[in-house]
Amino acid sequence: MSFVAAEERYDRMVYRFCGRSGLALPALALGLWHNFGDATPGETQRAILRTAFDLGITHFDLANNYGPPYGSAERNFGKILKKDLAPYRDELLISTKAGWDMWPGPYGQGGGSRKYLLASLDQSLERMGLDYVDIFYSHRFDPDSPLEETMGALATAVQQGKALYAGISSYSPGMTREAARIMREMHVPLLIHQPSYNMLNRWIEEELLDTLLEEGMGCIAFSPLAQGVLTDKYLSGVPEDSRINRPGGDSLQPEHLREENLVRVRALNEIAKARGQSMAQMALAWVLRDPRVTSAVIGASRPEQVIENVGALDNLEFEPEELAAIERHAQESGINLWERPSHDERP
Repeated sequence: MSFVAAEERYDRMVYRFCGRSGLALPALALGLWHNFGDATPGETQRAILRTAFDLGITHFDLANNYGPPYGSAERNFGKILKKDLAPYRDELLISTKAGWDMWPGPYGQGGGSRKYLLASLDQSLERMGLDYVDIFYSHRFDPDSPLEETMGALATAVQQGKALYAGISSYSPGMTREAARIMREMHVPLLIHQPSYNMLNRWIEEELLDTLLEEGMGCIAFSPLAQGVLTDKYLSGVPEDSRINRPGGDSLQPEHLREENLVRVRALNEIAKARGQSMAQMALAWVLRDPRVTSAVIGASRPEQVIENVGALDNLEFEPEELAAIERHAQESGINLWERPSHDERP
């Protein structure tokens, strides 16, 4: 039986304009970093995507090397898109990225060269069965490639009609300003920056958010739940079905779950309970509290998690006393895996 989207899919979702553009993003996007590789059953993936769209999540965020194995998330998404979501293509925002290692040899090891970025985009389009993506990102700053070359490749992707918008991810404030300047000169505005941001990883507050506001760019935060640390999943230990125990889950490292961090999460969980929210819902609402943050990318291993996360939108307001209480526990916790590229350094 063919998929028919829920008629009420736009009733609950919040949409925000992305920077100074005319593009509205849903407050929550679905990321396919985990759980869309070949280790996850296809019907589970399909149920997650259908549930997300039925709840007004129109933005699906991918990258060339999402899986495992590399490329499998895009390939699997393409199959579901063709089967279920093709009639709704104009209601969707589909983004992909290139920047990390992807294929053998010197031209597939990641970075910001024109050769790598444009070849990767062509591969991504083929895997997903698309003529274009809505947003194409440089996935990381590359100190070995001239920024003009990297931004030139993004501009070419837009000018060729293979992407509607260009974005960057994990760039420092200084490189973000320079990238925006270069793109302006090419008459292709830089739409959006995707940094890591959550209660335990707050690096963007120091300068990046102000930079994005000045440049008219949107901000879409990835890892807003700190790969599940900011949920109730680890409050009493590491469950068997944890990401850390699944293929491709090595980005969640044992030190991220050290007791010092879990003490903070337990305290934050008590504040969430008092607000009538789950830990995950409060963590998402907290990321979205700042108007400079356009959207947050959620992940899910089952449809119920999507439903829970969208429930965060029912209470996005915080009393000053709540923010003050959160501030005592929402501290840098050594979980930013992307710290080096976001400070202009080699990974």
